[in-house]
Amino acid sequence: MSEELYRLEGVSYVYGEQAALNNVTFSVSRGESLAILGANGSGKSTLLKLLNALIYPTGGSISFMGAVMSGDGFTGNILKCFRERVGSVFSEPDVQLFCPTVFDEVAFGPLQLGLEPHEAAERASELLAMLGISGLKHRAPYTLSTGEKKKVAIASVLAVNPDVLLLDEPTNGLDPRTQVWLFELIESLKGLKKTCIMSTHDLSLVEDLAERALVIDEAHALAADGTSREILMNKDLLLAANIIHEHTHRHGDVVHIHSHGPFAVHDEHD
Repeated sequence: MSEELYRLEGVSYVYGEQAALNNVTFSVSRGESLAILGANGSGKSTLLKLLNALIYPTGGSISFMGAVMSGDGFTGNILKCFRERVGSVFSEPDVQLFCPTVFDEVAFGPLQLGLEPHEAAERASELLAMLGISGLKHRAPYTLSTGEKKKVAIASVLAVNPDVLLLDEPTNGLDPRTQVWLFELIESLKGLKKTCIMSTHDLSLVEDLAERALVIDEAHALAADGTSREILMNKDLLLAANIIHEHTHRHGDVVHIHSHGPFAVHDEHD
């Protein structure tokens, strides 16, 4: 049986008086690839922030490898160990890019882990080459395209060789070629038995790269937890959670109902 990494028990989070998550319970095992689905504002990004220990629950509890994640006890060496094992790529790469050059950005993490400067430089160079962005090494991150920034953000996270990768809307703002690159990268990370947890609206990403999916509904609660295929084939669930939509139009006496997403066909004719 796979080792349990995360356990969430009745987790809630409130911003002021506004609920972002409501009584969410699930666990994640080592090596899983998990997609978190939900409409805008459902709480997906908040959930990833909780999994990344950027914020802590206002109700319920989260543990990582048995250690309770809370503002009181998740500090010192426990937090340092967590940061070494868990990496996060935000939906907007500008949020996490702050060094003067791309090379400095990718080398920053290894230096913070205590690697010697020449070791950090070697690791950064290897990653830039692996991701095909060596030509950007002397560029300032703010001068890059969205896709290039995303690649640099991913490289900076991979530089610390995390066991767990948290991806918030990873395909946001990416052109088709860069999306294919990202798909191939995530597939390779799965082959290395990394644990990948991603929030996404991109159902093709779920179908191709996630073995399991969660659905957060617009009441900020966990509406479903199952295999990706089970979730993607449940049209009523996806409609109710506002992940897909359908509209009706008329051609003379014929009414067409069009669904979108995995059900993008003329489903009914009356």
